[in-house]
Amino acid sequence: MFPMVTGFMNYGQQTIRAARYIGQSFIITLSHTNRLPVTIQYPYEKSITSERFRGRIHFEFDKCIACEVCVRVCPIDLPIVDWKFEKYIKKKQLLHYSIDFGVCIFCGNCVEYCPTSCLSMTEEYELSTYDRHKLNYNQISLSRLPISRIEDYTIQTVMDSTTQMKKDKFRGSRTITNY
Repeated sequence: MFPMVTGFMNYGQQTIRAARYIGQSFIITLSHTNRLPVTIQYPYEKSITSERFRGRIHFEFDKCIACEVCVRVCPIDLPIVDWKFEKYIKKKQLLHYSIDFGVCIFCGNCVEYCPTSCLSMTEEYELSTYDRHKLNYNQISLSRLPISRIEDYTIQTVMDSTTQMKKDKFRGSRTITNY
């Protein structure tokens, strides 16, 4: 008789534990119903990148002094700097500068250590192509500035959810059903 009673007690404890787990998961599900949607319709809606976002590198040819600091601090020795020494002015003359973004790890060391600030990071991140060799950018390609996401009228920019939640507190709460 005692084995039967202990079996019922174990069954009751397991039932209570299962009900508690179901209750906890239901509370978590309910807490997620008041959140804003995370997904965006990518080609038409793009999220605004942060201020310190590391996108494509922008290069200013006139500022570069061909010191090759960017090559020395790069963990993979990626930037290619071609220069010649001009004897009459006793300075290096930059001939060619290129970066292969198919290999670049976007660490930002070249931008940080450049003494003349001729390199900077942009907010451009759409670099995908079908041919790998098109990712090798020369100084002309690197000097083009991308269109800012905020100024681009063809897309709708989406702020991150924390900024949007702060704005929504002033306007009243929004749920998924209010869209």
